[in-house]
Amino acid sequence: MEKILQEAILHGQKYTHNGNPASYIPELQKVNSSDLGVYIRTLDGKEYGVGSYQQKFTIQSISKVLVLTLALMDNGFDKVFGKVGVEATGDPFNSIVRLELKHLQKPLNPMINAGAIATTSLILGKGGNEQIERILDFAKLVSDNPHISINEDVYHSEVQTGDRNRSLAYFMKSTGVIEEDVESLIQVYFKQCSIEMNCQDLARIGALYSNNGICLKTGKEIIPKSICRTVMAIMTTCGLYDASGEFAVNVGIPAKSGVGGGILAAVPNKIGIGVYGPALDDKGNSIGGIEILSYLSDVLDLSIF
Repeated sequence: MEKILQEAILHGQKYTHNGNPASYIPELQKVNSSDLGVYIRTLDGKEYGVGSYQQKFTIQSISKVLVLTLALMDNGFDKVFGKVGVEATGDPFNSIVRLELKHLQKPLNPMINAGAIATTSLILGKGGNEQIERILDFAKLVSDNPHISINEDVYHSEVQTGDRNRSLAYFMKSTGVIEEDVESLIQVYFKQCSIEMNCQDLARIGALYSNNGICLKTGKEIIPKSICRTVMAIMTTCGLYDASGEFAVNVGIPAKSGVGGGILAAVPNKIGIGVYGPALDDKGNSIGGIEILSYLSDVLDLSIF
């Protein structure tokens, strides 16, 4: 397996020069754009890592997977999907256009920013501090890493540059999708995006979803099977922004990317994969990371289709 991962890294490195780190959040530019790492966890507990797999990065939009899961556990399907849809979009992840179409009434899915902010508003807690603590505790639980924390520098950078996300939240407040205080909510959203992990953490999360929410170490259910399946379905159709369809065709693995360079992938009943490569394409996805997953999907026959 390590040899295959080495080959996947070499394949991905051919493409990293075509991308750049995210520029609209200044702190995210302070990375080595040629970094590339991958980590795999199998459902029998074996783990393999190659490249910059220990490098920490903020998970950004990957947090949407965890928050959607927690929101569904807190509220049930009807309430969550009464606030946000499950349909794919061909628009950029931070677009406001669809919110203005009266026949839609709610964000198209939980993996775009508007939908994610609406989902975050559903996390139970007495105010923003308790909400983010619950999200952080859940991140520690599903990654089996009690040391997961928030990168404060990235968080403050998001606060200073996050006017587009504020506008999405205020627009949804005006239409009734969001009922909570916008400023408190948007701080929670910025903090969840600034949670810091590495490829190993992502692979362990992916393995948990792959195993239908059953912890590999204890055999206990952490996430209900029905929620795991729903979240992975949405990852498949919406997880890579407006490149999700192309990724489904070429790679065929449920996955969620983030502009910090990470990609979380979960192959049902097989393995969890964590990938890191901060050089992004014009859709906001890791160029090298996508190529690594494409290589692994071909070699290991991982496509779910």
